[in-house]
Amino acid sequence: MIPRYTPKDFGDLWSSKTRFDVWLEVELCACEALEDHGLVPKGTAAAIRAKNIVIVPSRVDEIEAVVKHDVIAFLTHVEELAGAEARWLHRGMTSSDVLDSSLAVLLTRAADMLLERLDKYIAALSARAREHVYTTMMGRSHGMHAEPVTFGVVLAGHLAEAKRGRTRLIAARSEIAVGKIAGAVGTYAHLNPEIENAALAKLGLLPETVATQVVARDRHAAFFSAMALIAAGMERLATNVRHWQRTELREAEERFTRGQKGSSAMPHKRNPIVSENLCGLARIVRSAVTPALENIALWHERDISHSSVERMIAPDATTTLAYMLDRATALVEGLVVSAEGMQKNFDLTGELCFSEAVLLALVDKGRPRQSAYELVQRNAMRALSGDGTFQANLASDPDVTALLSESELRRCFDLQHALRHALAIVDRSIAAP
Repeated sequence: MIPRYTPKDFGDLWSSKTRFDVWLEVELCACEALEDHGLVPKGTAAAIRAKNIVIVPSRVDEIEAVVKHDVIAFLTHVEELAGAEARWLHRGMTSSDVLDSSLAVLLTRAADMLLERLDKYIAALSARAREHVYTTMMGRSHGMHAEPVTFGVVLAGHLAEAKRGRTRLIAARSEIAVGKIAGAVGTYAHLNPEIENAALAKLGLLPETVATQVVARDRHAAFFSAMALIAAGMERLATNVRHWQRTELREAEERFTRGQKGSSAMPHKRNPIVSENLCGLARIVRSAVTPALENIALWHERDISHSSVERMIAPDATTTLAYMLDRATALVEGLVVSAEGMQKNFDLTGELCFSEAVLLALVDKGRPRQSAYELVQRNAMRALSGDGTFQANLASDPDVTALLSESELRRCFDLQHALRHALAIVDRSIAAP
C-alpha cells in the first residue's frame, strides 16, 4: 500500500523486518519441537535465541538475487548470523512450512488489529443510532419517498451489518489460524504430526487437516471475502452519506473542520470527500476476492502461482480495510445531522407516505384490496400533481367516507403510530451479538 492509506501499525506488520522475524520464529519453534523428539541437539534453539540476531532485509535480498529463492536466501543469512547451530534449522521442512505458517501468524495479527478497529466503528454507530432513534426522516425506495423512518433506525441497519461483518471476520480468523510443519508434500516424511502440533501451538496455530505442500487456499479466500463484506458495508453507509449531503437534500453531512477547503476553484464547496474515498477504497478490498478464489486451484500438491498474488493482496487488503475503518469511525462520530432538513424533505410529498395505512384501513372495512388500492391511488395521484392535499382529497371522496369516519381517516396519518417500533428496532441492533 502507498503511505497515504497505510496506518503505522499495519505498515510495521507488513514490513520486511516483521516478515523475516516471523520466519525466524517459525524456524525456532520447529527447532524446539524437533529437540523434544531427539532429532536436533538439545539447546540449539536457545543458543540461537541467545545471540539476539537481527535479520537485515537488504542482505536477504542480496543473497536472493543470486540464489533466486527467498527462503534459501533467508536461511543463508541466518547461518551467517547464528553460526554453526543454524545448520539444524529447517530440518525435514519445506519452504511452504515457513511461508504458510508465517502468513497465518501475520493474517491473524492483522485480523486482531482489524477487530479492534471494527469494534470502534460499531460503538460509533451504536451511539449515533441511539442518539437519533426518534429523529424522523423520509424512508426511500428506488430513491423515491416511501414511508416514515427515523435516522436512528437507518443507522441501526448499518450497525447490524457491521456486527455481521465482525462475526464473519472472527470465523475467518479462526479458519486462517492454521499452519503446517509437514514437509515437502505434507506427509511428514522426515517429521511427524506431534512435532507439527508442538511447533504450531507455540505460534498460536492449529495444523492443516491435509496440507499437501501448502495450507489449503479456501481458508484464505474466506478471509478475503469476510474483509470484502465489511468494506462493502462501509461503502453502503458512505453512499448514503453522499446522498444525504446533496444540496437538494441536506439531511446529514460530513463534518467540515476549521481551515478545510472543498474546491480549488469554488470557495463555497463542502464535498463528501471522506465518503467518496471510502467508496473508492472498498473497490480495492473487494478486488482481492477474485484472485483469492483463483488461488484455490493449484497444480497437484502445489505450485507457486498463489505466492505472488498473496504478497500483494494480503498487505493491500488488510491495510486498506484498516484505513477505511479508521475513516468510517471518524465519519460516523462527526456526522452533522439536520433534523430540519429531514423534516423539510419529509413534508415535500404532503402525507402521501401514509397511503398504505389508508389502503389497509379500507381493506379492514371490507373493500377488496385491488379496488381499495385504486381508490387510494387516484387520490394520491391528484395530490402528487398539485390538485389538493392527499388527506383532503380522501376526506372529500364519497367512496372513502362511505367506509371511513373522519376520526378513522385521521388515525391513518398518525406518525407516532407509524414509528412506534423505532426504539425496539434500534435496541435490537444494539443488543445483537
